[in-house]
Amino acid sequence: MSEIKVQHKKFTYPISKELMDYLNRFDRKSKVEVSYNDLLRFSGAVSVYDKNNNDTLWLRVFYDQHEINEIEINLKKIYSLLHSDGNYEILQYLNIDAIDYCTFGNTKPFRVKVRNILNDNYVHFYIKKADASRIYGLELEHLLSADKINYLVHQDTIIEEHIMGIPGDLFISTLLNDCSENEKSQIAKEFVKFNERCMIRLLGDMRSYNYVVIPIHDFDHVVYKIRPIDFDQQSYEGNLKIYRPQFFKENYPIVKLVKDKLQMSSVEQYKNEERSSLTKRILTAENRINLLIQIMSNDKISPEENQQQLKMEILNLTNDINFKKATSMGQLLEASFQFVVRNYENKNQFYK
Repeated sequence: MSEIKVQHKKFTYPISKELMDYLNRFDRKSKVEVSYNDLLRFSGAVSVYDKNNNDTLWLRVFYDQHEINEIEINLKKIYSLLHSDGNYEILQYLNIDAIDYCTFGNTKPFRVKVRNILNDNYVHFYIKKADASRIYGLELEHLLSADKINYLVHQDTIIEEHIMGIPGDLFISTLLNDCSENEKSQIAKEFVKFNERCMIRLLGDMRSYNYVVIPIHDFDHVVYKIRPIDFDQQSYEGNLKIYRPQFFKENYPIVKLVKDKLQMSSVEQYKNEERSSLTKRILTAENRINLLIQIMSNDKISPEENQQQLKMEILNLTNDINFKKATSMGQLLEASFQFVVRNYENKNQFYK
C-alpha cells in the first residue's frame, strides 16, 4: 500500500463573524470564559503512562495556587454547560481530578477529567485552540451522524466532549484478532460505511488513531460502530485519497478484512445503505446544513492549490460539472451533498 502524505502542520484558520453568528444562533457559544491560552500557563508537568508503563505522550500539568482555584471553577462550569445546561448547583459535587496536555498532533489539546464526588463517576472533555475547519467538521458530525456531539466555542477556544470508544489503533493491535469470524465480517461492513461517509462529507485523515471502534452488545452478540474523533482535516487536503480511510496503511488490517469477508456485491450494498442514510439526514436538516454550507462557501479553510486539486480529482471520478464550477471547499462539499441526494432520488449509481 502506497504511503499517503498528509501535511503534518496544517494551517489554522480563524472563525469568521458569520460562523460565530451561526454558533451563537445554535447555542454553541460558551457563557464561561475559559481560554486555551490560560491553560498554557502551567508551572510544572509530569509524563502520563498507561497501565503497561508506556508513555502516552500526555503531560499532567500543574498550576500555581493563585491560579488553580479560578481555573477549576471555570472548568466545572464548562462541564455543567456541556452536560446539564448550565445548572451550577452541581458544582459542589464536582472535582477536577486532572488536567493533561498532549504534546502530539496539530491541536495539542488539554484533557480535563471531572469526577462526581458522590459516586466517583467521571468524564473527560477537551480544550483546544479554535480552528474554523475543525468547527465545520464538528458541526457536520453533529448534523450527519447518528451520534450527536456536544461542543462549545469561546473566542479562539473550542471545548469538546469526549467521544467514547476504543481507539482504532489500539483495537487493531490488541482486539481485532480475537474477534469471531462473524464479528470480523461486521467490522468490515462498518468500515465500508465509514469509508463512504468520510469521502462524501470530505472528512480527511482518518488513520486508525483518529477514530474509535465502539462495541455494542445486542442480545447474544456484539456489533461494532466506527466514529471519527478528530475533525482537523475537514475539507482541507487536496488529495482525494486522504478522504478515503481505505488508503491509509494504518487501516490495512481492516481493509484486508473487507477483501477477505465481503463480496463486491455486498460492498456496493453497504455503500448504498450509507448513501441512503446520509441523504435522509441531509434532507432532514436541510435548512441548517444549507446555512452552514453557505457560510463555509464564503470562508477560507484551505489553501487554494488544495481546493483546485481536490476539485479536479472529484470531477474525474464523478464527471459532475457542479464540481468543476466550485470555487471553494464549501462549494465542493455542497456539490458532493447535491450529487448524493440527486443520485439517491434518481436511484442511480454514485460513481462511474
